[in-house]
Amino acid sequence: MPDQPRHPDPLPPLQHTGHPGELVGVGEDVWMDVIHKMDEVYSDLLQYEVALEEKNAKLEESQQFILSVLTSISDILVVCDRHGAIEEVNRSLEDFTGRDLDSLRGTSVFELLADDQARAQLRHLFSLFGDQALHDCELPLRARDGSAVPVSLNCTPRFNAVGKAMGMVVTGRPVGELKRAYQALRQAHEDLKRTQQQLLHSEKMASLGRLVAGVAHELNNPISFILGNVHALKRYAGRLESYLGAIHGGDSAEHLAQLRTRLRIDRLLGDLPALIDGTIEGAERTRDIVDGLKRFSAIDREVNEAFDLAEVIERAVSWVRRGARDSFHVRFSMPRKIPMTGSAGQMQQVMMNLVQNAWDATAEQPEQWLDILAEVEAGTDTGGARVRVSFHDNGPGIAAQHLPQVFDPFFSTKQVGKGTGLGLSISYGIIERHGGRISAANHPAGGAIFTVELPLAGVGA
Repeated sequence: MPDQPRHPDPLPPLQHTGHPGELVGVGEDVWMDVIHKMDEVYSDLLQYEVALEEKNAKLEESQQFILSVLTSISDILVVCDRHGAIEEVNRSLEDFTGRDLDSLRGTSVFELLADDQARAQLRHLFSLFGDQALHDCELPLRARDGSAVPVSLNCTPRFNAVGKAMGMVVTGRPVGELKRAYQALRQAHEDLKRTQQQLLHSEKMASLGRLVAGVAHELNNPISFILGNVHALKRYAGRLESYLGAIHGGDSAEHLAQLRTRLRIDRLLGDLPALIDGTIEGAERTRDIVDGLKRFSAIDREVNEAFDLAEVIERAVSWVRRGARDSFHVRFSMPRKIPMTGSAGQMQQVMMNLVQNAWDATAEQPEQWLDILAEVEAGTDTGGARVRVSFHDNGPGIAAQHLPQVFDPFFSTKQVGKGTGLGLSISYGIIERHGGRISAANHPAGGAIFTVELPLAGVGA
């Protein structure tokens, strides 16, 4: 037979013993069980009370957080139900309308609008979009002073846990504030562009400043040569004038011969071609230097002309070395000509920056040197011929944590006042505009190595 349900044995009937407070038929074990159960119930009640207090504290904390967020939002915010009845607003809306939450709660969100036309338009939009979000809808709201203020509204539906629409969340900002914000943003953008141009100009001036010593020395040689030749020609002109005066004066042949010997006319005539050629050469060298300076001073112009990269590199090294210490040695290994198309002035700025950085990096070394290696790579099916130019110095190299940042604007490991932090960043942009790329690394043999890859001009693929 199936087991019959069992019931606890009934307690024996309680009987009085005749002594007050005493019951007959209840054993001590039963009382201990009752006390034990009461202790358990009391313990559970305490745990439930602690848990309830913790949950209440978290709930209050969440409410305070939500309240602080709503209070901090500068845009107006309205929470309404499916019928448009206002359930919650933030302080910005209270300040805007001049009404508190108690007076707004339960009223229609459409009553916030300034006129009937705006209310009808918002109702139409709500019915048209349904449970979809509505963005950047400009409508007039009634401000606390009674004026109609255009406000850019965004309406987003809110749903419960099962996805049922519960109402809308409406946020907005007065259009005047948006216009002022856009104007401030535009002004900040203009200021940023102006500051960028000033910084680029500062970097250009810093590069030109590094040229002063080298260019002054470079110009001094041909100018001194020309000046010496001109003084010699001036003396020779005086002798020739005296000799020609004697000839035109009808002096005797004997006197003319003596005068010719005394004035060394024959030697003078032999020196004239060399003096003239030397003067022309010095003038041409001066012209080339000035022409190079003109090209460098026009680095901001977008030009597209043919130039020789090998000549640009040699000129950059020459100008930097004129202002550098004599112990800084530069070794070349490159073709005689490297034809390119673009801006020779901009490319010279890049090369001078790389040579200058190598000079700065080797300042603390007993011997300072820089190896410049240029290798031409033949064209392939996917691209034309290119040249790879590497600059390897014997400095301490670049710290591993700094390698990813060397081309970032304003990044510099030099002391304050020793650099703008824009040289490599500008060089990176120039190389990119010429269709190339530049990279930095530490050489396995020590020191830093910068590699520039550029497309060649006039070389077939």
